[in-house]
Amino acid sequence: MVEQRATRKSKQIAILGWGSLLWDAENNRDFERLHGPWMFDGPELQLEFSRKSRTRTGALTLVIDPKHGVASRVAYAFSVRAEPQEAINDLRRREGTTSENIGRFLPEHFTLNRARSAVALASIGTWAKEKSLDAVLWTDLVGDFDAIDEDAFVQSAVKYIQGLTAKGKAKAAEYVWLAPDFVRTPLRDALEKEPWFNEASG
Repeated sequence: MVEQRATRKSKQIAILGWGSLLWDAENNRDFERLHGPWMFDGPELQLEFSRKSRTRTGALTLVIDPKHGVASRVAYAFSVRAEPQEAINDLRRREGTTSENIGRFLPEHFTLNRARSAVALASIGTWAKEKSLDAVLWTDLVGDFDAIDEDAFVQSAVKYIQGLTAKGKAKAAEYVWLAPDFVRTPLRDALEKEPWFNEASG
């Protein structure tokens, strides 16, 4: 009689990416070994360059922004970890943030789900179920322009970047120019038309 051993199914833990997780080789050096290759059929999320980053000298970075964001189909990669908490810790360390700023969708543990945007969580949840995933994680930071009306956002953000130091402008230009092609927002379009912005990227 052949002994049958129960095998534990590996958990499919997806990490969503749309910004520097995809291109920042220096900061991703340790993180890259903790996930597989990036794929580009992730969920649609409302993204915009609307967070003032302290680590990038005030440059505006991409976040989920339900008010100003534009729908973008984001990338994802599978974590090498067996448990969601391990993958949460990996992403938290890479982002230099707290676990409260790591969004999560766990289809079997709804009470543990965490997201700043209910719309984003719903989109991620639908996508995760279609992919039969055990967990989805993402960086869930807040933007800094919530007080600005939608029709005034681009003008306000451009003015903010113009007021940065030369180093800050260079960092802002770098982040926008290196952002994945699948992210096209009104602010990105406006900045890429500005001669001074092109000069800052050089």
